[in-house]
Order: sequence, then structure tokens, then C-alpha cells
Amino acid sequence: MVGGACESRRPEVAPRPPPPNSPINEDGHVSNSRRGLLAAGLATAVVGAMGIVWTLNAEADETPVPPAPAAARPADPAAATAPETLKTDAAGDPAPTPPKLLPWGERPTKLKRARAGASSAAIAAAGADVAAADTSGSLEPVPEYAPKGRNSRAGILRKARTSIVPPAPPTRGKAAVPGEVFFHYAVGTQTGETDGTWANLTIAKPHLAQGDFHTLTEIAVQSADGRQIVEVGWTVDRTVNGDDDPHLFVFYWKDRQPSCYNACGFQVYSATVKPGDTLPTGGQKRFGIQHSGNVWWIAYDSEWIGYFPDTLWNGTYTRGGLTQWFGEVAASSAAPCTDMGNGIAATEGNAGRIGSISMTNGPEPVASVRSTSDHYSAVALSDRTFRYGGAGAC
Repeated sequence: MVGGACESRRPEVAPRPPPPNSPINEDGHVSNSRRGLLAAGLATAVVGAMGIVWTLNAEADETPVPPAPAAARPADPAAATAPETLKTDAAGDPAPTPPKLLPWGERPTKLKRARAGASSAAIAAAGADVAAADTSGSLEPVPEYAPKGRNSRAGILRKARTSIVPPAPPTRGKAAVPGEVFFHYAVGTQTGETDGTWANLTIAKPHLAQGDFHTLTEIAVQSADGRQIVEVGWTVDRTVNGDDDPHLFVFYWKDRQPSCYNACGFQVYSATVKPGDTLPTGGQKRFGIQHSGNVWWIAYDSEWIGYFPDTLWNGTYTRGGLTQWFGEVAASSAAPCTDMGNGIAATEGNAGRIGSISMTNGPEPVASVRSTSDHYSAVALSDRTFRYGGAGAC
């Protein structure tokens, strides 16, 4: 669905025929992948306020954005008295402006883009932060429907049914048939009210086995009961992205019902990056979620990407009560051969990391770390950092 009005209304347990073009149901019914265009995001001035974040121990500070030059006097005297044109969102309402500082306490700076269509390896080699996933270079995200897991105090989604067929890797045989999808997690969790969170995530290119759906790493801010969720992270998912590289994704849930990847309800703010873009491998990047004004803002590396408006939840979800940081594998079997993280077990020193976990206007971070699967692991290194992942059952 275009703009900020994509919402799911599917029952959680009792199956019923899904509405046309609906995403995956928790009872296992999923519509076929659809493609559409989200209305273009609007670039606005970066103003506002920032909440408290806990001790920063990530990369060095970045160069502040220089102040904009004063506007020149218009040649036409009548133009000097003309009212300023207000920037608006896709619904025609005044567009929100993000906090002046990113969740980790730095002023936003423009991300470095690699050439459109570049691979993850090429982006990393160029020292860039992101690249458009296709050669069009479009900044309009596309809604993609595919399985998505969740875990919370209200319950862990371990298995569902889906009609989505994961495509096979290029030249590697036939795709799986529709059926069950099994979710595996290695997760850090913390309860407590907060305006958001941020963390450093290792970005890798894990092996996605033939017939499996995705392998991803993310941060998530949930309501206390786990029914409302905002997510951002990176994913390797051939159904969503069409290749085996890691891509930026966003997602939201309403009343424990999933939406779609990247475009449902999401409004783009950045003129540099959008959900679905390809990310570099081999390092760590910061990902953040922060509620400010009447929206949930999403940040990546050095920019605000965009936001989910409160209207998606009818204004009832404006603060987090449960925060999570985790790796997730969606597989076609209970014993997958797909990698999580960078494919290295958490007991090894070079495994993927989720680090510098911080809370905005919330409690001091003390993550409780665990794995829900026998095939992946999680090991706490401190209250704010843990290793996670593995090679699965193979």
C-alpha cells in the first residue's frame, strides 16, 4: 500500500480467507508478493530535540553539519512578502521534523552512496555506506510481502504456514514448495519504558540455504505487551531483495499482525537512502529507533531515514515497554542450514556482534541474552554487547 496507511487486520489464531493483497497471517496464510511504489519522502530541515542516551562507546564523532547560508533577497519585492510554502507529507499534512541529534548524540551528516546497483562487496570497497539496490537509483521503497518473525513476553512466533515460495539461489536447483516456516532467534531483551533504542550491528553476508526464507539482524522497540512493534535492521532475503546481499529493511506490527517490508506505512525522509537499499559487508553500522513528536523515527549510520507515523496505531503506541536486539532465521525446516549473523558460533571471538546497546529516555541497558534454537547461540560480553549466530544444523 502506498504512503502511511498500510495496516494489517488478520486474526492471530482462527484462520479465515485473507483480504486481497494481504501480507502473511500469523495463522500461516500469505498473499503472493506484490510490488507498488510508496510516495516519495520529503526532505525537511533537521530540527527538534533529542532524548537522553546512555554512554556512547561506538565510533568516533562525525563532523557537524555546517549552518545553512542565509537566503538571498528576492529580486521581486512582492516575493519578499509571499508566505512560505509548508512542506507536507504524503497525506498533505505538515511533515514532521526529526530530532536535531541522532539517537547516539551526533548531528546528522549525509551518507556516502556507491553507484546504484553496486554489490555489498563493491560498496565496502568504495568506502561507502549504502547503494540503491537497482540501477534506477530510485528513493521510493517498494512494499514486499514475505515471512517475518517476532518474539516477546506475549509469546514467540516459532512456526507458521506460508504460501510464499522462497526462490532458489541462482543456478542452484529448484525452489521449495509452499508450506511451513520455522523461526529461530538469538536475542537480547530488556523491559522498561523508553523512547527508543540504538545499537551497533555487524553487517555480514550469511549463507542462505536453498529453500529458506531469510537471515537477518535487527533492533525492535515494542509495546509492553509485545503487540505493537517497530523494527529496523539488515536482511538477506531473495524474496524481498532478489539477491544474496544484505539490505536495509524496516517493518512494523499492529496488534501482533504483520505489515510488509520497507513501504507499508513508512514515510521516507532522507534524500540519500531508503529501505531496501544494499549495505556494505565487513563492518558495523549504527541502527536506531526513536519516538519524537508524533512519529517513530528510524536512523541508519549518520542519517534519519524516515518514520512510521503514530496514526498507524491510532495514536495509542507512543512509547516502548520491551526492547530487543536479535538475529533471526526463517527456514523451511526445524534444522536449517542457513547462517545467522556472520555464520560463526557465538562462542568464537570473531562471531557477529550486537554492541553499544543504548536506550533513549529509558533504563540503563542490561540486556538479557538467550537463544531460542539449538542451532544458534548467543553469548553476553557485557550488559550492552553480545555475540550471536552460527551455521545452523549443517
